[in-house]
Amino acid sequence: MTLTLEADAGGCNGYRPRLWKRELQRLANEIGLSVTVCHYPSGASKWNPIEHRLFSQISRNWAGHPLRSLDTMLALIRGTTTTTRLQIKAVLDTTVYAKGIKISSQDRRH
Repeated sequence: MTLTLEADAGGCNGYRPRLWKRELQRLANEIGLSVTVCHYPSGASKWNPIEHRLFSQISRNWAGHPLRSLDTMLALIRGTTTTTRLQIKAVLDTTVYAKGIKISSQDRRH
């Protein structure tokens, strides 16, 4: 089984962060998945079709609504629709993630 990911070049899923790469490789090994990651060049997220199809519709849907709670925000995101029947699923991730994890060059090679 194979999976191709398209990712921005910045943030935690960029081409440099070692932790993201290590954890993605761990998951791929665990479930027997071959993963290919394609990074958009810096400043080129405008080419990302998901951003154009998804984020613009969400912005239109919640325009004029005060985002006073996470429940309100999630409901507005889930309620976003398009003429092409775009379906959006949104959940709140309450996981507490460890900060400051360092990946050595040796760990990166495995």
